[in-house]
Amino acid sequence: MSDCCQKENNQPNEYDLIVVGAGSGGFSAAITAAEREKKVLLISCGTIGGTCVNVGCVPSKTLIRAVESVHLARQTKRFNGISSHAKIVDWEALIEQKQDLVDALRRAKYSDILPEYPNVTYLEGKAKLDKSVDKTSVVVDGAYYHAKHIIIATGSSNAIPPIKGLKELDYLDSTALLDSKQLPESLLVIGAGVIGCELGQAFSRAGVKVTICCRSRLLPDEEPEISDALEGYFQEEGITVYKGIEYQEIKRNGSGYELSFANSTEKVCTEKVLVCTGRKPNTALLGCDEAGVKLNSKGGIEVNEYLNSSNPAIYAVGDVTGRDMFVYMAAYGAKLAVNNALDGDVMAYDASAMPAVTFTDPQVAHVGLSEKQARQAGFDVKTSVLPLSQVPRAIAARNTNGMIKLVADKKTDQLLGAHICAQEAGDSVQTAVLAIKTKMTSKDLGNTIFPYLTMVEGLKLAAQTFDKDVNKLSCCAG
Repeated sequence: MSDCCQKENNQPNEYDLIVVGAGSGGFSAAITAAEREKKVLLISCGTIGGTCVNVGCVPSKTLIRAVESVHLARQTKRFNGISSHAKIVDWEALIEQKQDLVDALRRAKYSDILPEYPNVTYLEGKAKLDKSVDKTSVVVDGAYYHAKHIIIATGSSNAIPPIKGLKELDYLDSTALLDSKQLPESLLVIGAGVIGCELGQAFSRAGVKVTICCRSRLLPDEEPEISDALEGYFQEEGITVYKGIEYQEIKRNGSGYELSFANSTEKVCTEKVLVCTGRKPNTALLGCDEAGVKLNSKGGIEVNEYLNSSNPAIYAVGDVTGRDMFVYMAAYGAKLAVNNALDGDVMAYDASAMPAVTFTDPQVAHVGLSEKQARQAGFDVKTSVLPLSQVPRAIAARNTNGMIKLVADKKTDQLLGAHICAQEAGDSVQTAVLAIKTKMTSKDLGNTIFPYLTMVEGLKLAAQTFDKDVNKLSCCAG
């Protein structure tokens, strides 16, 4: 049993709502229903708190920030008259500190808040949807639980690529890597999505020789200009990147590993291997077919705009749907699903202004449509690309790595997408979220007052770049 309190349930196994999964989405659903004074059964089919707090966002971001401090100490050479140096002297102590934070947040944000909702019954065990009794039943350890509606929020897990020899090896996933108490001398990262890029750079800054291999490019869901720029920054930091490769085989080579490519004679030899080629929805053991719940092409539960599955009594939210795999989207979707289940399908899921952030350095963030997506949607597209060498904040900080790209409708000037590669891009993108959500034009954004010497001011300059040469503007002009 986890570190949360098991609640006694002496009532019949009848509930207003059953929630399967006790991560961010599951808790959001349970709390939303509890606040509406509904009787809820919350079933945990893994560690309470789910991926984000235990093995994802929280542990990775605290280690990223820790090694960033080491990196920044080495970068003081950008400023005259300053000399500093930092190094990792006890990696195991850092890992223990990371785990202390994870344990504390899991208690504070999950375990310890359960007693605040007495109408939520918490149960641990593997849940399976069951249609033999009725369409709204769940079986846990042989016991049946019934509700008017069920919400599935079981999340996702690591997807393993079909590389010859990989299944026979003791490779690392992100969870194992973040728990490693010893730093390897070298690390091969297979996959260049968010996890691969974040952890690859972090471990490189910790002193590990890192090689990243991918079939496409770094962050393939981002704009090509940003992917190319990030690759250059990685190479400047000593990270080797192989992109557009076709894997042939991976095998043991002495005490390490050797990866060969089908379209190249080069081979990568390394001490450890990290596999992070995406995630798959956790649907395999739910009994979806038996309950009349259809799956989509990604193996996730197929839902409509109200997050209702093909079984009208069952809703699904978060990673288990195979889309928008962000913890905040799971929590957002869970609230909608509960209200739709209780009130009838009245609240549509809307991800049109969904921000996404990758915590590399520089950070990468976007909201709305990419240039390619906008064209595919039939828009007559115009774009602006502003290098950070034109942003006063970046110039003053002597770090102009990055760019801002805006996508707009040429006919109406309405902003369609914003793509940022910059320090703290995750903060700046929220201004773009509001701009897109409120259907601002690029002219509106360019005329908005921004504080000088902030990174978010770059959005104003990027908007002005559609029609002006910002090189010809004085500070704060325009």
